[in-house]
Parts: sequence; C-alpha cells; structure tokens
Amino acid sequence: MNSGAMSPRILAVDDEPPIRRFLRTSLTAQGYDVLEAADGSEALAMLRRNAVDLVVLDLGLPGMDGLEVIQRLRDAGNLIPIVVLSSRTDEQGKVKALDLGADDYVTKPFGMDELLARIRAALRHRLQQDGEKPLFKAGDLTVDLVKRIVTVRGQEVKLTPREYDLLRLLISHAGKVLTHKLILKEVWGTETDVQYLRIYIRTLRQKLEADPQQPRLILTEQGVGYRLRPAD
Repeated sequence: MNSGAMSPRILAVDDEPPIRRFLRTSLTAQGYDVLEAADGSEALAMLRRNAVDLVVLDLGLPGMDGLEVIQRLRDAGNLIPIVVLSSRTDEQGKVKALDLGADDYVTKPFGMDELLARIRAALRHRLQQDGEKPLFKAGDLTVDLVKRIVTVRGQEVKLTPREYDLLRLLISHAGKVLTHKLILKEVWGTETDVQYLRIYIRTLRQKLEADPQQPRLILTEQGVGYRLRPAD
C-alpha cells in the first residue's frame, strides 16, 4: 500500500464514462480511493504523478490499448498489480495481457463481487511477494519452501523434481492466473506441448487434491491456464 494514503488507491482505466462512474461509486463504497483515466496515455501520466496501489484496466482503449499500457509499465520495471477488464470474445487478449504481466482478469459484463475479490487477491499477492513466508498453507496442503517438504492432511507427499518446480511456481503466484505459455517457459524453459503440462497438472492433483475430479487447490482457467488457491 502507498504510505501517503489512508485507503488503498485504485486507478480505474476505461473509455466508457458509465463504467468509470460505476467503478468509482462501487470501489469508493468499499473504502478504496479511486482515480480515473479514459485512455492509456492518461493512465500512464496519472501513474507518474500519483502513488497508486492497483490498476483496473480495460483492454479496448482508444489510441494506446490496454496491452500496450501493461507492456510499458512492465518494461519500465513497474510491478503495480493490474486487474484487466476483458470482453467475453477477447480470450487471446486475456492470455496476452497475463503473459505481459497482468495479475488477473475479469470478463465484461462483470459482477462487482468478483472484481472486488480479484482486487483483494492481487493486493494480497503483491504483499506476499514482498515478504514471502517460508511456509505455505492452503486447505489441506502445507509446503515447507525451505526444506522442500510437501504434506497433505499431515502426511508427506513425494513429488518428482519437475512436479515440485511446477508447484513452487504456482505457490509463488498463488491466487494469480498463470498462462500455459508462462508455466511452460518457467518450468520447462521452452514452449513444449500444452498437453504435457496438463499431464503434470493431473498428476499433481492426484497427489494433492482430496478429489482430483473436483479440484479445490489447483484451479483451471479455461483456455488460459491455471490458478493456485491463495494461502489461508
């Protein structure tokens, strides 16, 4: 959080005034301080002038679109959490946004409860990154990141080195959507067949989930990638 504000400050970037008004009213009612921008250039200018904790960003902006905004921020080393607003038909846009460094996405038309949950998760994830704890706990899963010991309901589970690397990546971004491309690059060092990744996810679920057919830890984001349940 920025030290100069009593409440987390969110920049809402959308070219449609009714959506900006809806975001301002709804987020302000939840205790957030809200700034607005109507396009990408204005958003970048506001981020240079103001301390902001998170950006809610529409992809379909006039002129500089949302993808370019994300790329410019990440290329400049700016790690501010970004939650993307995406149209239902823009699956490739969602994937590209996440690959560029967005933290999460919400599909238009969206419910405010879902957006608020995504915002809380993105803010929490950034705090966890800043001070990562050596012990990760989520439901029945406990991972000692120092000793590399994985337990489920108190029983140690043996993982292969590759399985552990995959789980470790998901833990380091718990609550955040990771695309197939990003996972393959980080764990395998190359863009191998996505089916290969699905096999490893299936194996991890068999070892970690109470019911692998109804996963509650490793969640599928259809057509995009995977998300690990946030820490308790």
